[in-house]
Amino acid sequence: QVQLVESGGGLVQAGGSLRLSCAASGRTFSSYAMGWFRQAPGKERDFVAAVNWSGASTYYADSVKGRFTISRDNAKNTVNLQMNSLKPEDTAVYYCAAARLFGTRFSRDYNYWGQGTQVTVSS
Repeated sequence: QVQLVESGGGLVQAGGSLRLSCAASGRTFSSYAMGWFRQAPGKERDFVAAVNWSGASTYYADSVKGRFTISRDNAKNTVNLQMNSLKPEDTAVYYCAAARLFGTRFSRDYNYWGQGTQVTVSS
């Protein structure tokens, strides 16, 4: 069992940066691939980024490639999402999730989810 708690969301102007963090509980954290998803009002939950169990491999949605960076620290049981050059269309609730399989963008493949943190980018 893995419990996930996101933090770091907030209001930022377009072009600004935010760093999201996800704290995980459980001794098996390092055995899971981790991902970030986001959901805007009235839209489906979309894949943003994923990182494998060691942190050596990452995978991004085309819409955030070059602007967002996912990383993890297995010693601290955390996964982070550094978001730069933010755009109004990045506004959404961001969710952290854990999966046994790396490289999937499908939410159905993720076993555990956090409660989400709101990111709002003003124009």
